[in-house]
Amino acid sequence: MAHEMTSLIRADLASLKNDALNLKDNEVAPAMQIGDAGFQQEASFAQSMKDAIGKVDGKEQLASDKMADVDSGRSDDLVGAMLASQEASLSFSMLMQVRNKVMGAVDDLIKLPL
Repeated sequence: MAHEMTSLIRADLASLKNDALNLKDNEVAPAMQIGDAGFQQEASFAQSMKDAIGKVDGKEQLASDKMADVDSGRSDDLVGAMLASQEASLSFSMLMQVRNKVMGAVDDLIKLPL
């Protein structure tokens, strides 16, 4: 039994080594070159933050709409409304954590001696 396991492990190891060598031979293109050649967009931090804020706002609006539907009696999906509300809350908390990290990094940069 131990001999069979050892041979299986050695076979897996050999397979992994071959796969690694095959990856080494292939040239990997940078991420910006993958996809349509005509569609290359410069990604900026400001645009990423605007997109994140928009997504969080969209989740908050969706949760608000679902809660209003449940409150007015147009929907009986209380569980869905609560899940949407929790998702919006977690998204907002995550966005605030990112903001706090960025502000901490900016403070550290400001304190750097020149």
